Amino acid sequence: NYRRHPLEIPPPSEKDWIRDDEEDFFLQDPDRKRDALPQPFRMVNKLVMQVFESAMEIIERREMLQEAQKLKVQPTKCFPTAEFQVTGRANCLAVSRKYIFVGLSVGLSAFNTCDYKDVCTWDADKTEICAIHASDLGNECHVLLAVDEMGLVRLFCFHKESFLLIKVLNEVGDISKRSTCVEVVLSPGGDYAGVLLQGNTKAWLEIYQLPKDSWLMEMEKITQDAAELACSERRPSCTSAMDTFLLQESLVSANQAVSKLNLPVLLLTVKPPEPITGSRFESPLDALKEVDDDSMLGLGYNHLIKDFQWELQEAIFRSTYQEYLEAKGVIKEEIPRHATFHFLLPSQVLQVGPDMEVEPDVPAGIGVHWDGNHNFCLYLLKEQVDYDLKPDVVWPCAAPIACSAVSSCSRYLALAGEDATITIWDKHLGYPLSVTAIVEERFIRSIHFL
Repeated sequence: NYRRHPLEIPPPSEKDWIRDDEEDFFLQDPDRKRDALPQPFRMVNKLVMQVFESAMEIIERREMLQEAQKLKVQPTKCFPTAEFQVTGRANCLAVSRKYIFVGLSVGLSAFNTCDYKDVCTWDADKTEICAIHASDLGNECHVLLAVDEMGLVRLFCFHKESFLLIKVLNEVGDISKRSTCVEVVLSPGGDYAGVLLQGNTKAWLEIYQLPKDSWLMEMEKITQDAAELACSERRPSCTSAMDTFLLQESLVSANQAVSKLNLPVLLLTVKPPEPITGSRFESPLDALKEVDDDSMLGLGYNHLIKDFQWELQEAIFRSTYQEYLEAKGVIKEEIPRHATFHFLLPSQVLQVGPDMEVEPDVPAGIGVHWDGNHNFCLYLLKEQVDYDLKPDVVWPCAAPIACSAVSSCSRYLALAGEDATITIWDKHLGYPLSVTAIVEERFIRSIHFL
């Protein structure tokens, strides 16, 4: 037996071709149980498997996000423990010991944090209070500075759950001459108060000394008088609750009977630095006449620059740079209208004289810097009689000061310049501790110690 034709490999038939979805059939279906299923069922099965795989991917992704969220520090959720019902709209608030003072659209209110009740309200002028600052003086006495919508600053004394208006600091008879309050600051302990005022064309800073010792003595006297009045009106059958009510009513009537407490004393009036201008002398000869030692250089007029020479020089300058002067114009430097100030404790930089009594925890000076100015000026808190007040210490900076901050201990001073540089100074020793430059050179608007 032999073959008459050469041996050939038969071509594969279509039924022997391996389909794309059956390449791994030996893994997914080793028993070949799905071979008998028709095509629509296999397609449905494949779609269902894709849906399950996509769902598992989404679940794994969400679980990873939840695990990453658990590793982050979660903020503590705080819920209110009490609610205060006020009359009108609440604009601002200040806390002093156990009292919360709220500035309203119709006046002031004081709340006790122990029982969350309104203990006193002041609405005599029906004015809207926009800002409020409070400080504890001791002996259940508090001092308050309140600024209303018209920019008036009212000084209050809060004692035994009653308000007593002491003075409106910037009130004047002529409304056209009235100044507007921009900012108020109370020193820790309530010894001093600073008020930044703005007029029509100028701004200035007023520093007041508050006679808190005399206020405390006067309030103690009021308490004693009220107690004596309550004892005289007490009946033998009265209960302790009735005695307390009589005492409170006597305190309120005694506070209302007080005409005026001692008024605050104006210590300093700080004005912004004048812009740099030319000399006030009309000619060099007038300047030489002001020499103190009665000597003068160049008595002959030929030795001095005459007026027509200055005029000729100005004409040459204007003709040379005429295109630049017309393009940009002449910029007139304006006087700064806003300042930032801090009360400072005694230190080596701010030395006080022997005639000035200083306590360690009572401010001895203030630090002021005006917008666009390079200098941080320090003034001693003593009564000044000079109209043109000069700073006791000037702290120059390389760039205009944008903002500043003082630590709670008043030792460290932070100055942020408009060139995005922050300098930390040790005010007791007088040298810088660190200088930090922001790489992106962003404008720094505020800075704080933590």
